[in-house]
Formats: sequence, structure tokens, C-alpha cells
Amino acid sequence: MKKALWIPILLILAAACGRAEPETDLVAYEQEVLDWRTGRLERLLAPTGFLTQIGLHWVEQGNYTMGSDPGNDIVVPAGFAAHIGEFQVGADGVRFVVSDDVEVLHEEQAVTDILMPADVTGNAVLLAHRSLAWMVIERAGELAIRIRDFEHPFVETFGPLPYYDIDPSFRVGAKLERYAEPRTIAVNTVIEGFQQFPVAPGVVSFELDGQRYELEPTTSGDQLFFVFGDETGRDETYGAGRFLYADAPGDDGELILDFNKSYSAPCAFNDFSTCPVASPRNRLPIRIEAGEKFEPSLHYSGVAGH
Repeated sequence: MKKALWIPILLILAAACGRAEPETDLVAYEQEVLDWRTGRLERLLAPTGFLTQIGLHWVEQGNYTMGSDPGNDIVVPAGFAAHIGEFQVGADGVRFVVSDDVEVLHEEQAVTDILMPADVTGNAVLLAHRSLAWMVIERAGELAIRIRDFEHPFVETFGPLPYYDIDPSFRVGAKLERYAEPRTIAVNTVIEGFQQFPVAPGVVSFELDGQRYELEPTTSGDQLFFVFGDETGRDETYGAGRFLYADAPGDDGELILDFNKSYSAPCAFNDFSTCPVASPRNRLPIRIEAGEKFEPSLHYSGVAGH
């Protein structure tokens, strides 16, 4: 079949399936999704992407030593200094004191003693020792040390990411029905007992195969952020839910949901993230066979050595 005929026929078939798919040039659209996938992989592989994470350690007030020696409170892989330094957690935050004769850098400058504000302050400090790096994060008022290895062996062998075939019928028109006032909602995470409290502006409704469905997004800058689950989570996609962003609508509430750009949460790749999970109201009773799939071999749960 000639390509010139194939494109309009696909549009007719999509309409026959009852999906509210906005008209689009399918060749250009397919390239748009492929470009998005390339960017998705590049972000994962970047030094501060999720794949370099090798540890997440929750801390309370007190002192915590870190190094490759097994006697430390926080043990890092072999190949780094036996005793890199000590975290001092107090009422004023987290301070890191470097051990003698060990080089630790902040913005390429050697430090010996430095206060480490958490990521939520906007002034987070990233320290590095050789290829190891760490920072303080805060979630639900609790502090943790997130550790990365910029030469993590897992990154070198990672990929490719698995996807469903691009299906333009999963690019659907939708509408935001705004709440009278935006609501702060409680969202569970993969860490038992920890919740996030984002703001939901309303409920987004859309149709697939003639059926109406709803998702509750949260606000993320000038976009809406969705954490959703569907029936593919039982066998082909990440069970805790997938992520999807959409441009926030104007006054008319209309927007586009492109499930071909839905993707796995960071926790699909390691155990050192604090991902939100899809709420019961955001679990769709259908299969969304679009976007990123889950591949167990692309997940690691241990600290890789060198």
C-alpha cells in the first residue's frame, strides 16, 4: 500500500474505533515521538539522571560515617576511600565533615567542612569524591542522603528502553474540569509511610473507544502531571504506575493527553528513588497499550562494585 493512501486510512480506522484523536500528520507525529524517546533516554543516562543512583539513606539527628570500609554507617562500593567523612545531622540541618587526607569537591573546589541544604531549599549542595557524589534530599519533612556513582557500571550496559508501537489513536483530546479551588492531595509513594502533598487543579476527562474516563493530575509549573495505572501494569508496564505530562489548558480547559509519551517511574530502574504511585482513582480499568513498557532486567537493587 502506498504511503500516501496509508496515512488517511489510518485516520479513518482510528475514528472508527471511537477514539477522540486530534488530526495530525502521522509522519511528523511519529518523528516527534521518536525524538521524545531519544530525549527520554538521554535524560536517564545523564550524570544526574536516575541511573547513577546507588544509595538512599534516611537520617535522623546524630552522626553518620561514610566510606567503603564495612564499619561505616553508610557503606559505599570498594574503590573509594575507606573513611570519606561524617554527616552531622542537627537542628540546623546536615553538615559534612571530610576525613583527613581525603579529597571531596564542591563545584570543583576542595572542601573540608560544609553545610548541605536539602534539595527542597533550591540551594542543594552536591559533593563529590572521585566518581562518587551525594546530596541531601527532604521528603515529607524527613531527610535522606542520596548517593550517585557517575561511573556506575549499570549505566554502561543500560538499554534499550522497550516501547509499544506508536499509536496516534492514544493521542486524545481531553478537558480539565477545575475544582472550585485547587486541592492539596495526599499521594502515596513506594516508600512505606511516606506521602507527597501536591496540588490538584481538577479532574481531566477523556474518551477512548467511546468510553469516558477521568484522571486527577497535579500542577507542575506550566504543565499538568499525571501518575496513572492501567491493566497493562499486570504484565507489561510498571505496576506502580506510569508518568505523563501535558501542557496546562487555557480558560476553555481543553488539552491533549498523549499516552505514547507515558513512561515508567524512576523506581522502575532502581530502589533509590521516592516515586509517587498511582492512586486508586487514577487506575484505569482498560489497557493503555502505548508508551514505555517495563523490563525487569533494566532494574537494579544492589550497590554495584567496580
